[in-house]
Amino acid sequence: MSTGDFSTTLNYCVPFPTHDPKDPLVKYVFDPPAGIPKQNFELHPFPVTIHDLRNANGVSDIEQLVSLDVHGFQFVKNESKEKDFDDEEGLKDGYYKEVEQLVLDRVPGAKKVVIFDHTLRRLAKEPTARQATSNDRGPILRVHIDQTLNAVYNRVRRHLPSEDAERLLSSKTRVRLINVWRPIQNTVAHNPLALADWRSVDGNHDLLDTRRVLEGALVPEPNGGLYNVRHNEKHQWYYLSNQTPEEVTFIQCCDSKVVEEGAAGAVGAPHTSFNDTRSSPEAPRRQSIEVRCLVFDAE
Repeated sequence: MSTGDFSTTLNYCVPFPTHDPKDPLVKYVFDPPAGIPKQNFELHPFPVTIHDLRNANGVSDIEQLVSLDVHGFQFVKNESKEKDFDDEEGLKDGYYKEVEQLVLDRVPGAKKVVIFDHTLRRLAKEPTARQATSNDRGPILRVHIDQTLNAVYNRVRRHLPSEDAERLLSSKTRVRLINVWRPIQNTVAHNPLALADWRSVDGNHDLLDTRRVLEGALVPEPNGGLYNVRHNEKHQWYYLSNQTPEEVTFIQCCDSKVVEEGAAGAVGAPHTSFNDTRSSPEAPRRQSIEVRCLVFDAE
């Protein structure tokens, strides 16, 4: 198994020169109308060094290394009762409840957790940066943050009863979107997860609001969107070498208190998988599950 800092390249977003920076970037999920490009940005590789947090500064307890509010991500030790993750519908009855309790127990201030979906990533071959279809559920090789604040609010309205959603949103209850990411079945050898320390991110410059256009639509989703990320040489990248299924990553994707109120803390953590060329070709391919959670500071 490979350990230690690793120099490589990560794929960052570069908007087309014709793009107006006042507008969101756009990606068509299906074929766009004639004469319109599928997306108005490209992915370019930039050199980075990814620092290994395993035993960083002599700290062996992974839970003491980083925190959601400061860095935008954190690690927790937790063994799941679920081992195979083969029954996707069954996960909603068993694994979802485990994740809900884990977030309530480990995220300071969390009082209500609503899980709205999950993604299993199992790909027998090496992934590419431009996985084009929903069937390509392998590691993502593109620096991104999963949801903008507008997208989070839209999720609240979609996944909670309307009265609960409006009560929580009108009262300005703090809502966070947290991805709970876990390796499954084996220790990560190929395509580890890299995460950027939020303190090294210039939110106004680096985060690029990107909207999808769905099949049959003429305009981007008004309340959807994610952040692609522009390269910044100040970004500080980290990973946890040889991450096991008992070592879970919390990835903050948005925090309404930080975005709307200007509170100190991390909006989120840019993240991506990376190709660790030090890994043995015989090592099993990476498998992982991520569960997306709306986390409220009020019940």
